[in-house]
Amino acid sequence: LQVVESGGDLVQPGQSLRLSCSVSGRPFIYLAVGWFRQAPGKEREAVSCISSSGGNENYADSVKGRFTISRDGAKNVVYLQMNSLKPEDTAVYHCAAVEVANYFCSNHMHEENEYESWGQGTRVTVSA
Repeated sequence: LQVVESGGDLVQPGQSLRLSCSVSGRPFIYLAVGWFRQAPGKEREAVSCISSSGGNENYADSVKGRFTISRDGAKNVVYLQMNSLKPEDTAVYHCAAVEVANYFCSNHMHEENEYESWGQGTRVTVSA
């Protein structure tokens, strides 16, 4: 199971960005995928998660209403659409995948040890 992130960039506050997480090595339909981020000098935190069916999503309070997670089964990709970006969103964003039941994102989104595979990360910088 492998995941690779892309899409990070330098943007100004208020702008939007879409991150991609490409997944391979396991049937995509069985995988829940989470997005995490680590800001300089801070611990890594969970941002969002989408269930294997796509029917269940979960978000950190800090990004609710601004970020949207989605998945494309034809491309084996999970997206993180980030709108109204703030300087505090600056971080390295990682995606992680796990083969699990559909309830995973509701109950275990924050549990990093539950995820099977992690990407190297993509850097997002929000600055004027």
